[in-house]
Amino acid sequence: MLSETLTTGLEHYKIGPKIRALRLKKKLGLVQLGEHTRLSPGMLSKIERGALFPTLPTLLRIALVFGVGLEHFFVQNKDRPTVAVIRKRERLRLPDRPDETTPSYLFESLDFPVTDRKMEAFFAEFPMRSKPSEPHSHSGAELIYVTKGQLAVNVAGEDTALSEGDAMYFDPSAPHAYRREGRSSCSAIVVIVPK
Repeated sequence: MLSETLTTGLEHYKIGPKIRALRLKKKLGLVQLGEHTRLSPGMLSKIERGALFPTLPTLLRIALVFGVGLEHFFVQNKDRPTVAVIRKRERLRLPDRPDETTPSYLFESLDFPVTDRKMEAFFAEFPMRSKPSEPHSHSGAELIYVTKGQLAVNVAGEDTALSEGDAMYFDPSAPHAYRREGRSSCSAIVVIVPK
């Protein structure tokens, strides 16, 4: 049984309607498609209606019949502009390092359903008992906007103090780390544009 978050994420790709469109374009009935894929017509009907999500091996069997790659089912329709709404209840909250008992911060992706992202956006929370994050670096550009509390951002050994409403742009190829400051928790929007 899939979680509500996974179900919502998969519904976004409209895999069932894409299979139906391919089948109708080839003028195949469900029984004929079932003969080609060795899947039951009932199962194929459920997949097309969105009542069942296919496993990757099942989807690959279907893709091979139509001569398309798996990516066909996961890319946006190029005729329409990309629009993705990410509801708060749909986001997964993850620690910066899963093996730590006290994370430095917790983050949620704000753009996870978009397959061809030009940037990565996150909501980050720095709890009261959080410790400073480990220095890390990556290519591109980074912007942080503090939505609550106080945050210290260390870039190449130099601290910059940010308060609610402050923003900071920097080159993330330099080692950088984050640290909650003050007497309350802190939260921020982090946007990374890769090179």
